[in-house]
Amino acid sequence: MRNRKVTYLVVSAVAAVALAVTAFATPGSGVLSATVFARTSFQDPVDIKFKITQEKGDKKDGHGRQEIIRILDTREMVVQQIVLSPGGQTGWHSHPGPVIVLVKAGALTLYAGDDPECGARTYTAGQSFIDSGQGHVHYARNESASADTDLWAVYFDVPPGGAFRIDAPAPGNCSF
Repeated sequence: MRNRKVTYLVVSAVAAVALAVTAFATPGSGVLSATVFARTSFQDPVDIKFKITQEKGDKKDGHGRQEIIRILDTREMVVQQIVLSPGGQTGWHSHPGPVIVLVKAGALTLYAGDDPECGARTYTAGQSFIDSGQGHVHYARNESASADTDLWAVYFDVPPGGAFRIDAPAPGNCSF
């Protein structure tokens, strides 16, 4: 009987947290399409390592900061095309693993949830970037008044059959 009570309390707590995150999540708007083109499983064990060096003079720190992302035994990856209308935005969210984003057309402005100054970095057609995933909360917006933004994203370390986008509440560092 005691185990049932403990199980009930744990399940109730998890449900309450899930409902709270859903209630405070910031949904996107102006998403014209979000088509998943492929979801695949690696047949052999795959370890991935990304080493990102920000350029000197980057607004973030100006010192050529490096970030190393290691994923051991990644399971699945997903390829998705996302089209944002002018003024469209993703809402605050994160990903379970790293994501390579290619800007095919237009421009995308990215805001990091851990930047106390709400600084932004804009990527234009022909450029790409890597989001570290693993709880890195961010918000992306098409700040154009007239052109769509066309993105292609490759999500790594997606749980088998699981979500590759995790909605998040606004972290409070930006006014939106």
